[in-house]
Amino acid sequence: MRRAKTVSRGGRRLQSSEPLRAQSPLGGNYLQIILGVLISGATLALYSPVLRYPFLVLDDQDYVTGNLHVRSGLSWGTIQWAFSATAAANWHPVTWISHALDCQLFGLNPWGHHFTSVLIHAINVLLLFLLLRWLTGRSGPSLLVAGLFACHPINVESVAWVAERKNVLSSLFFLSAISAYGRYAQKPDLWRYLEVVALFALGLMAKPMVITLPFVLLLLDYWPLGRTPGSSPSPIGAIPASFTKLLLEKVPLLALSVGSAIITLKAQHLGFAVRSLHQFSFGSRVENAVVAYVLYLWKMIWPADLAFGYPFPAEGRPVWQWGLCGLVLVSLTALVIAFRRKRYLPVGWFWFLGILVPVIGLLQVGDAAMADRYAYLPLIGIFVILAFGLADLADSRHTPAVWRSIPSACVVVVLGAVSIHQMSFWESEYDLWTRTLAVTGNPFAHDALGSALLNPETVLAPKNLAEFATEQERFDEARRHLEQALALRRQLVPRNPDTYLPDMAVTLNNLGNLDRMENRTEEARKDYEEAVEIHQRLVQQDLDPYPGDRAQTLANLGYLERSRQENDRAFLHFQSALEIYRRLAQQNPDQYLPSVAETLNSLAVIERDRKRMVEARRDYEEALRIRRQLVGQNRATYLPYLAMTLNDLGVLDGTEQRIQDAQQHYEEALKLYRDLARQDPHTYLRYLAGTLNNLGFLYGNSGRIEQSRADYTEALSLYQELSQSDPDTYAPDVARVEAGLRELNDKP
Repeated sequence: MRRAKTVSRGGRRLQSSEPLRAQSPLGGNYLQIILGVLISGATLALYSPVLRYPFLVLDDQDYVTGNLHVRSGLSWGTIQWAFSATAAANWHPVTWISHALDCQLFGLNPWGHHFTSVLIHAINVLLLFLLLRWLTGRSGPSLLVAGLFACHPINVESVAWVAERKNVLSSLFFLSAISAYGRYAQKPDLWRYLEVVALFALGLMAKPMVITLPFVLLLLDYWPLGRTPGSSPSPIGAIPASFTKLLLEKVPLLALSVGSAIITLKAQHLGFAVRSLHQFSFGSRVENAVVAYVLYLWKMIWPADLAFGYPFPAEGRPVWQWGLCGLVLVSLTALVIAFRRKRYLPVGWFWFLGILVPVIGLLQVGDAAMADRYAYLPLIGIFVILAFGLADLADSRHTPAVWRSIPSACVVVVLGAVSIHQMSFWESEYDLWTRTLAVTGNPFAHDALGSALLNPETVLAPKNLAEFATEQERFDEARRHLEQALALRRQLVPRNPDTYLPDMAVTLNNLGNLDRMENRTEEARKDYEEAVEIHQRLVQQDLDPYPGDRAQTLANLGYLERSRQENDRAFLHFQSALEIYRRLAQQNPDQYLPSVAETLNSLAVIERDRKRMVEARRDYEEALRIRRQLVGQNRATYLPYLAMTLNDLGVLDGTEQRIQDAQQHYEEALKLYRDLARQDPHTYLRYLAGTLNNLGFLYGNSGRIEQSRADYTEALSLYQELSQSDPDTYAPDVARVEAGLRELNDKP
C-alpha cells in the first residue's frame, strides 16, 4: 500500500510518495539498486591496477604464501585449524577460511587474492549506499557517502594489501549486521535478532575491530532508526522502545564483544604483539590518541602524505600538539551536541570516535602510532556528516540537483585519482618502503628497505631491479639504509631503551646478514654479538618482546662460527636458539617447527664433526621426523630440507659403518633430489651430484664396484656441466670425483 507522507528535509516539510515501510535495503526503487551497482562497478574499475601486483613479504607470508594450512586450500582440516589458531597474533577464523578459499580457487596466483579483496570492498560500497538509502530515505547524500568511501585514498591500504583482507571482510559483516538490525527494528522477533547476532559473530571472527557494534547500534537507534523516546518516525517504520529495552537488547551483543576482546588479548600476548607500559607509558598513549584522532580527520581532508604506518614518537607528543588537538576534539564535540537537532551530527561524530577506540593506541599493539587501515570504517561517520550536512544546506538554499551533483562528482573523481597514485606504492615491497621512508623518515622504514634489497627475488619488481646496474650496487644501497637505521636507533635508545633496544637488535642482525653475504665475517660477528648482548640484557630485565628474533640472531651467529670451524662456540649458540624455538613451537608450531628442525640439523652436523655420534643421530632423527611431518603438510616447501637431512644422516650412517641405513637414506635423498632437479636444475643439480658422489663412495667401500662406478660417473658428468658456468666453484668437486673413480679403477 502506498500513501503520501511528510518527510523532513533540512527543516522544510516535503511531500513524497513512497512505500510506507521498505522491508530491506534491496527493496523499493530499482533506480537506487542500479545506482549502487554502478558505483560498486566503478569501485572495481578504480582498484583494477592492484590485480597485477604480487604478494608482499610483509604479512602476506604469514597469511597466505608461507602459511601451510591456508596454502593447502579449503578442507575440514583447514577449518579446524582456523578455529584453533592464534597465528599472526590474532584469532580470526573467518579470515583464515577466506584466504584458504582463495588458495583453493586461485592457488598462489596473487591476481585472484587481490580480486577477492577488491570485490569485497565493492560489495561494501554497494551495501553502504543501499543501507543508508533505506534507513534515511535520502538517495543523494547516501550516494555521496558511498562514493567517498569507495574512492578515498586512505582506504587503499585496506584493499590493496592482501593480508588486510580481515578489514574489508569484517566490515562486510559489520554493515550486514546493521542491515539485519534494521529489519529487527521494523519487527522485533527472536529470529531477526539471532540474524544480527550471527552476523556480528562472523564479523568478530574476521577482525575484532568491529567489537564496537553494540554501541553503534545504540547510535543508530537515535538516528536514523528513531527508536529512542521522543524521536520522529523513521523512513523504515522502526518500532520505538524505552531506553531500558534498547540497552537490554545490546547485552548479548556486548557479551560477544567481551568474549572477543578476551580471546584477542590472549592471541596478541601469545604473538608478542602487545607493548608494555615500560615501552609506551599510559600518558604517552593518551596524548598520542588525542593527536591521532585529529590526524585521521586531517588525512581525510588532505590525503597527501599517506604511508604504511606512522611511528610512535620517541619522547611522546609535545604539549602544544596534544593540547591543541584536544581543544579541537572538545570544540567539535561541543558543536555537534549544540546542533544535535540534526541527529546525523552526533551519530556520525560518535561513530567516528567510538569505532576507533580499539585501535587508537590505549592498548598499544605493535609500534605504530596510527595506520590508514584503521580509518576504513570510522570515517564513514564523518562522510555521513559531510554528505547529509551539505544536502541540508543545499535544500535550505533550494539548490538544483545538477549543481549539487557536479561538485560532489568532482571531489569523488579527484579522490579516485589520488587513490590510483597511492595504489602505485603497493606494486612492490620496495616501492612501499621507499614511500614510507619518504613520508615518515623513520628507522623502521630504513631497516625494511635495506632488508628488501637483500631479497630481490621476492621483494623487488623488475623496474626496481633495473635501478641497480650490479649486485654490488644493490648491496651498497642496502648497507646505506641499514646503517642509517642503526644510527637513528642508537639516537633513540637513550630516550626510551625499553622500546628501541629490541628494534636496534633487529637492525644489527640484518646488518650482520649483509656482512655475511659480502664475506665480511668479522663485521658480521660484531653485529650479531652486539644484537645477542642486547637481547640478553632485555631478558635479564624481564623484557623480551621478540624471542623469535633472539633465536634467529643466535642461529645466525652459529652459522657464522661453523663456517669458521669454531664448532664449540657455534654449538652453544645453536643450543640456545633451539631452546627458544622449542618453547615458541609449543605455542605456534606452524611458524616455529621448521626452525626447530633446521637448528637440530645444524647441531647434528657439529656433533658429528666432534665425534659425538649418539647425540648427532638423536638430533638428525628428530629433525627427520619433523621434516617428514612438514612435507606431509606442504611438499613443495619442505621437500628440499627433507632431502638434506636424509643425505646428512646417510653421511653419519656411513661413518658408523651402518651400510644398509646409509644406503636407504642416500637412495631416498637421491630420489627426492632427482625430482627437485627436474623442476629446478639450476638450484638442485649440485645437490643431486653430491648425493651421487656419496653413494658412489659408499658402494665402493662395500665392494659394489659397478654401482659405485655408475654413481661416480653420473656425479662427474653433473659436476662437469656445472663447472662450465662456474669453474672456480665446481673444479674441486670435479677433481674429487675423478679421484674417486681412479681409486675405484685401481681396485682389483
